Amino acid sequence: MGEILNINHLSKTFGTNVVLTDIDFNVNTGDVTTIIGASGSGKSTLLRCINLLETPTSGDVIFHGIKVADGGMSEEDYRAKVGMVFQSFNLFNNHTVLSNCMLGQIRVLKKSKAEAKEQAMKYLEKVGMAPYINAKPAQLSGGQKQRVAIARALAMDPEILLFDEPTSALDPEMVGEVLEVMKKLAHEGMTMLVVTHEMSFARDISSHVVFMADGKIEEEGSSSDIFSNPKSPRTKEFLTRFREDN
Repeated sequence: MGEILNINHLSKTFGTNVVLTDIDFNVNTGDVTTIIGASGSGKSTLLRCINLLETPTSGDVIFHGIKVADGGMSEEDYRAKVGMVFQSFNLFNNHTVLSNCMLGQIRVLKKSKAEAKEQAMKYLEKVGMAPYINAKPAQLSGGQKQRVAIARALAMDPEILLFDEPTSALDPEMVGEVLEVMKKLAHEGMTMLVVTHEMSFARDISSHVVFMADGKIEEEGSSSDIFSNPKSPRTKEFLTRFREDN
């Protein structure tokens, strides 16, 4: 498996507030890397830096050997290859489900409407949302909105998908339907980088787990390493409740 994404000594400060310190890890093609940790540990900020929604204070985000923040490739080209699924869906409320999944393809990938529609339908069917192509986001449940957001990201043919706590805005009964879609993608070999509080998903689906605390990587390793044999006392403490609940 080739290295697709390299996070190289990345740090981020907001004024005097240090949010991320010396974050360093790699994502290989086909990996499902989950980033876990308590709220406020810097997980979502890290993902936003990786997707250039925030500019790292120091360090590099390297995509196929190219330092993307240095202008090695345009943000638009980079984001077409590195898709993002947001906590709050970020759908266009004035567009239908189908249109939401076509717009990026037409504007960024310069596809024809016919090509974009065919690709959009392919992925809306994949996530079980084909019956809702004419609905507006306001007519959908949270779980349905997130499945549309995943289809929209997939329709861009990304090499890697970033997920920023994709189930945290959902009612509990809707979490499962989104996780099922993500599990299916993982089993099909989609490269994924997932910030999540869903520990069972992280344990069962991840090839690589990164545990963050206070803006730093406290520990990383395989799913079995982290969940069955954590080395750091902070990792052990964080996972104690999960083990008690399961």
